[in-house]
Amino acid sequence: MSDQAEQKEGQLNIEISEEIADGEYSNLAILTHSHAEFVLDFIKIVPGAPKAKVKSRIIMTPVHAKRLMRALAENIGKYEQTYGEVKDNNNGQPPIPMNFGGPTTQA
Repeated sequence: MSDQAEQKEGQLNIEISEEIADGEYSNLAILTHSHAEFVLDFIKIVPGAPKAKVKSRIIMTPVHAKRLMRALAENIGKYEQTYGEVKDNNNGQPPIPMNFGGPTTQA
């Protein structure tokens, strides 16, 4: 039997390369949107560095953004049931400026 015949109907086989599997660390995400899409920029900020670089950009439809929001909320709920509440106390740090000196985004 072929792999395709053995695969269950509706099942999606997803592959990931080693480079992508290593992942990127991000400690800031900036979200922007237009009427047609959401743009998620994942950034790594290093203390004391004058610049920060976008490490990854994900562009998705509003429907997929809403599905992501629901999946994140569900998984955070499961995490908190196991490990306790995730506290967002910002450790007394001042808020990160959100303009980074660039223009506002529009699509």
